[in-house]
Amino acid sequence: MKVITIEIINEKVLRLFQELEALKLIKLRKMDSIPSANSLDLVKFKGRMSPQSKEHVEKQLNQLRSSWE
Repeated sequence: MKVITIEIINEKVLRLFQELEALKLIKLRKMDSIPSANSLDLVKFKGRMSPQSKEHVEKQLNQLRSSWE
């Protein structure tokens, strides 16, 4: 299955898509707004890093910074 996003410009087209859905050729999902580029980036990286405490992250950053000196 492929997922695409279509911006509806003319309401007549929406009726055509609804007819295709009634024929079980496509499935429509309503989206209230277009996701911003930033939210798409967040979705792409969600769950990639395990949660860490602020102190642990600061410690790692300090170690990296000191290794550059």
